[in-house]
Amino acid sequence: MDLPVTVIGGYLGAGKTTLVNHLLRHANGLRYAVLVNEFGDLSIDSDLIEAEEDGMISISGGCVCCAFGGDLIGALDDMLAMQPRPDHVLIEASGVALPASVATTVGMMQGMRADGIVVLADADQVQQNAANPYLSDTITRQLAQADIVLLTKADLATKLGGALGVERVTAWLREKAPGTRILPVTRGEVPAAAILGALPLPARGHAPGADAHGAFASVVLTPDHAVDAERLARALADDPGVTRAKGFVRTADGLALIHVVGHRHEVEAALGAHPVGVVCIGLKSEFDADRLQGLV
Repeated sequence: MDLPVTVIGGYLGAGKTTLVNHLLRHANGLRYAVLVNEFGDLSIDSDLIEAEEDGMISISGGCVCCAFGGDLIGALDDMLAMQPRPDHVLIEASGVALPASVATTVGMMQGMRADGIVVLADADQVQQNAANPYLSDTITRQLAQADIVLLTKADLATKLGGALGVERVTAWLREKAPGTRILPVTRGEVPAAAILGALPLPARGHAPGADAHGAFASVVLTPDHAVDAERLARALADDPGVTRAKGFVRTADGLALIHVVGHRHEVEAALGAHPVGVVCIGLKSEFDADRLQGLV
């Protein structure tokens, strides 16, 4: 199966480092590989670092962090050759980079799959930064390219403007990135299952990691009959309550693997035998498990 790669973008100070540290600290047995342009661009929490040698930082739990400089393709090749192979690659784009360009490079790599683009937006600063004529184009394009937008520092926006503070920023983001899922987070605390697609399928009826975060809900769809995988994937991508969905279904032509991230979906033929089940995760305030069960 292709190695999934998630591109993490967002302007300077949006909280990318905080998110990466949270994911590493809560890897739960998954081996992440984090790629950054330069080590100075990402400050890994010191208690997570086990060793640093030859351009690679070894992190507890089998995760690694590598600096790719100007050779992203070479670094991705190294990830494919690594033993044991990582379960998921995270690329932290620079604050002024356009994440879709990075994802395009990933898409050209045989053996890798661009799993999604997650862009962080500082609830306290994003509108002000976007009003700057020198920054506006970059920030607007970053947001428009996102599959999922994480609205960071939502607690600060709430303190300054109450609940309406977050609502105003969210409404503004919906204008800039129509159809994109927007998730308010504090201190980067978001379940990996809500933004990454490398998680293993759970036991029936329960998705891993979501219930540990009170803002998220999950369900596993387990159709006992053949379904139209493309139609189901499209319906999940169109459902405003679903942030991520992943799993296997039976079709008239055999097993199919469904990926949904934000409003984008993919369906591919599945190799080998796999248990049937599609994990669906989203914000509890918008999530309707009964509605999703009705799709199958």
